[in-house]
Amino acid sequence: MKSKFIYLSWLLSTIATIGSLYFSNVLELPPCSLCWWQRICMFPLVILFAIGFIKKDNNCIYYTTPLVTGGLFISIYHNLLYYGVIESFTACTSGLSCTSKQIEWFGLITIPLLALLTFTLLTIITIYSTLNYRNSHEEK
Repeated sequence: MKSKFIYLSWLLSTIATIGSLYFSNVLELPPCSLCWWQRICMFPLVILFAIGFIKKDNNCIYYTTPLVTGGLFISIYHNLLYYGVIESFTACTSGLSCTSKQIEWFGLITIPLLALLTFTLLTIITIYSTLNYRNSHEEK
């Protein structure tokens, strides 16, 4: 990954982490179980992308991709549940329901949608930077 892509990925994951902590600690909105799993994927990315940026480690793609894609798949599933496209094959039993509406800005933007957008952007950046990195090495 090039430095600018690592920095952009770090910035996105940092904003998502701060936003998540703001929702739960300041606004006191409890996260559902799928939100917790997405947090497990997102929070370490802040540290991993920071280390990759500081050390100029273009190989950070290899240790961030599993978290990014894992978070994306969980987020897709969460949004499909949230918007009623599919039904849960298991109940979100601990704590808040994964389909409860806590925030809905402009009648569209929800917490699960914000997570999906972030993981989608991180996935796009990861794929683009990987292809860009490979192409630049093949030309040499």
